[in-house]
Amino acid sequence: MSKNARIVLDANILIRATFGKKAFGLLGKYEDNVEFYTPDYCVQEALVKIPEIAAKRHENPDLAELFLVLIIKSVILVVDRSFYEEFEERARERISSCDPDDWPIIATAMLLNAPIWTEDRDFFGCGIATWTSDKIEIYLRDA
Repeated sequence: MSKNARIVLDANILIRATFGKKAFGLLGKYEDNVEFYTPDYCVQEALVKIPEIAAKRHENPDLAELFLVLIIKSVILVVDRSFYEEFEERARERISSCDPDDWPIIATAMLLNAPIWTEDRDFFGCGIATWTSDKIEIYLRDA
């Protein structure tokens, strides 16, 4: 089956998929119809945050990291910086008033001509369609 749509996942969605049921379930439910991407930057950001989150939840951080790696290997395509860096300047312009470190997400979305799935309001108004978890299934379902 060919995939009809694509979407770029922010690090907070990777973390939600690691620790929560909804995001993980949506990735599995729609993996046949939607291509899920994330920049390498988001993988590293998620891996840095997982130990702290796991500790707060009284969960094993090593198992959480392993689970994220398994999710990525089975459902998510990681985009290397060498592919999206040509969009860096334009992406930084779009997020300059917010968190400038998040430019790789915008650059990847520009590269792929895809929307962003995030819980970070900093992306709103960047000129790229942005979906939050409470509405993402509308996009995924209609793909």
